[in-house]
Amino acid sequence: MSDKREVPDVTEAARRARFGKLPERIRLEDTVEERAAIAPDPAKDTYNPDEWLVRYCL
Repeated sequence: MSDKREVPDVTEAARRARFGKLPERIRLEDTVEERAAIAPDPAKDTYNPDEWLVRYCL
């Protein structure tokens, strides 16, 4: 009969070791990932101030 009492104690100890405490808190900063929505276009921000003269004034 002592064998039957030891089995629940072992399983209960294993259960308490696994589920006995709450998991560590996760910070909000660790849950958010920031990425650009689109790939940066190197030609997007290039501005030639003389281009409009050639395009519209000549």
